[in-house]
Formats: sequence, structure tokens, C-alpha cells
Amino acid sequence: MSKLAVITPRKRPQDLLKLATEPIHPFDQAHNVDTSGLVPASHLTTGHPNDEYVTAYYGVAPSILRTLIQRWRETIPTHPIHSYTFLDIGAGKGRAMLVASELGFQQVVGVELNPQMAAIAQSNIDHWLRTHTADPTAPRISPIHLHQQDALTLDLPSTPTLGFLFHPFEAPVLKKLIRRIETHFAKRPGEFDLLYVNSECRELLDDHPAFTRLFLGPIPMSPEDHAADLAAIAQQKEYGSTGDEECAIYRYKSRSK
Repeated sequence: MSKLAVITPRKRPQDLLKLATEPIHPFDQAHNVDTSGLVPASHLTTGHPNDEYVTAYYGVAPSILRTLIQRWRETIPTHPIHSYTFLDIGAGKGRAMLVASELGFQQVVGVELNPQMAAIAQSNIDHWLRTHTADPTAPRISPIHLHQQDALTLDLPSTPTLGFLFHPFEAPVLKKLIRRIETHFAKRPGEFDLLYVNSECRELLDDHPAFTRLFLGPIPMSPEDHAADLAAIAQQKEYGSTGDEECAIYRYKSRSK
């Protein structure tokens, strides 16, 4: 979910969010997809034990994701971008997957627990693939695959991987995800990097001996994305739009011996 300025904190901040389907983001207007809106945690329950740790769905600003991926490329990753899988953990309606597919990754993979959100994401992906195939002037896109399942049960890619989190869940689930990543990539350090937008639980990674933080700071939205964010967040009484997101980039280095 997006970084929002809390005005009157009570309960969990995400418990104050209200379902909103409008306004339609310019990204959706341009591409005829459905990635807009804000879906509170109360509307994302699936009966899974980790439901209580879900935050909310709110699509990442395309300008922030593109800038953050460029920042990552400036860190000199171990491999060229065309060797990496972009892995969207908590994909929601799939906006990050669509944006990333135009940026040169070997493949784009998403995982989403909620079946309704996954169905919307798959519909968006199918439309995205059709329109790009039909338009000879459209950017070349990566293969895209979506898994409707628990991220903690997903078979992680065998390729170098760039993970992506838009704060989809709280610390208890992130701890388990970190453990799974470390176990999977333990024998190939340097092949997993992580982009973390609205990095509220970053202390888990900052304090972890197997991860090195490469970047921390605000990434501003484009004027178009900020205008859309202002319009969407205006519907949430206790929140306000700051026009940026606190973002972090991490590289898996393995534990020091």
C-alpha cells in the first residue's frame, strides 16, 4: 500500500482505510486496464492464517517503480537486467508486473493470495499481452506469469531475482519470507535483490546479517502520478498524500562466516 501521512492514528493505520474504486488512474486510462482503487485489508481476507497481517491494495505509482528500478541498475547488479526475474510479492491487481514487463527483465512473475485480486490481475495481464502483440510500435515485453497462492509457498525462481514489495504485509509474514529467501539463495549469494516501497518493516532487513542495504530514501512521483494520488487519498479522512514513497533497495550477500 502507499505511504500515507497518518493524521489521527488509532488501531492499525490500514484499519482506517475505506474501499475506493475511483478515481481511475491515468495508467489505466492509457492502457484500458483495472489497477486503480484502494482495497482495505478487511476486503482482502481469504481465511488464511496470515490475513491479520495483510495491509491493503493500492497500486504503486508507475513513475516510482521505474525510478526505483533505475536506481537499482545504478547499484551495478551482479548480472545484466535481462538475466533477472522480476518477482512481485503481493501482486494485487498487477500494476507493478505490467510496468516491469516493459523494462527488459528475463521474465516477470507475480504471486497474489487473494483469488479475486488475482483474477483481476490475470485479466489485466491477458489484455496487456494482447495489446502489445497487436501493436507493432509497443515496447517489447517480458513473459509474464501470475501465481494465485501464498507467497511463502511459491517456488522461487532459479534465475537471478529482483524481488518487489509494496508493503503488502506486516513484520510476522516478512520475517518468514526473508527466511525462505535466505534458504533458497544461500548457495548463490548476490543473485537476489529486493526493492521495498513504503518500507515500514525495513529494520528486519537492516538488522539481518544476510542482506546489505544499497539505498534508502524518498522517491518522488511524477506530477501526473501525484495528482492521481492526491485525488485517491482525498477520500481517506485520516490520510494525506506526500507525493513520494520511502523506498529501500537490498542485496542478498549471505551470512558472514
